[in-house]
Amino acid sequence: MQYLCRKKSKKMKVLGMGNALVDVLAKLESDDSLQVMGLPKGSMQLINEDELLKIMDAIKVFDTFKATGGSAANAVCGLAQLGIQAGFIGKTGFDSYGQFYAEDLEKNNVKAHLLQEEMTSGCAMTMISTDGERTFGTYLGAAANLQATDLTLGMFEGYHIFHIEGYLVQNPELIRKACQLAKQAGCKISLDMASYNVVEANLEFFSELLSQYTDIVFANEEEAFSFTGKETEEAAILLAESCEIAVVKIGSKGSIIKRGQELVKVSANKANCLDTTGAGDLYAAGFLYGLINNHTLEICGSIGSLLAGNVIEIIGTKMDENRWSEIKKKVNQLTLGNN
Repeated sequence: MQYLCRKKSKKMKVLGMGNALVDVLAKLESDDSLQVMGLPKGSMQLINEDELLKIMDAIKVFDTFKATGGSAANAVCGLAQLGIQAGFIGKTGFDSYGQFYAEDLEKNNVKAHLLQEEMTSGCAMTMISTDGERTFGTYLGAAANLQATDLTLGMFEGYHIFHIEGYLVQNPELIRKACQLAKQAGCKISLDMASYNVVEANLEFFSELLSQYTDIVFANEEEAFSFTGKETEEAAILLAESCEIAVVKIGSKGSIIKRGQELVKVSANKANCLDTTGAGDLYAAGFLYGLINNHTLEICGSIGSLLAGNVIEIIGTKMDENRWSEIKKKVNQLTLGNN
């Protein structure tokens, strides 16, 4: 597979752009709490400040954890852990959450292209059900104020892949400008479709993104169905008609990858699921790592499954050094003889 062979992998750089959100994760005792909060299980709902305060009050009785989040940021942090040079574009406030976010990017070896405004930083109230499913009530705050006018060509120059999250579709002008600058800088564009309800509400714009800008698309089975009206394999085939590579993730059943005449099915890794937060983001990180290193689609998907299978065994998206060390050993085993 010669997808990116014109560049030496050690020099390949990935830039992410998305909502800079601090995740506040709560382990629920039952899904009844979601009804009280007005959040459909498994969805991502944008909330206002009053709704945020209501949710914060509701989760007081549960164990909570804090971590940097946002789909694209999770993906580039994963790539950085695998040794890929990475950067991230987002916007935060000047508050403690914003400071926490910037420091965590630096801690994870990601170059921060963060803009700031005098308002509250965004946060994602992440409810973890007993089966590991996660439901988001997202207060965008300063993250939502990232504008097309904030972007410059210089932010994109020197990068080779631009990874963007579908959660940004609330600002089509921003995404269009970002994709245009990325293409001008010579980047391939990777899109994560984000959430089934986001796709349903923005079908026309997602169609535009895929047909005009996207080279690689990631969708889970619900997102793929929302966009195509088809199940898994058929959905992957339809998605691949609009871009170079389509990946449909099907949870414990693995993933289906379509490129040209190739159709590859990859198994999921067996795991003890505690929290599915970040599973798709880390899958994307592993997959892109494989592409950057010119591996087959099957190996790319296997690396994605490896990372996803590990992150669901912890709360949140930040794995410790010991776990990453074991992941890297297994990546080396997967890729041995395929360089």
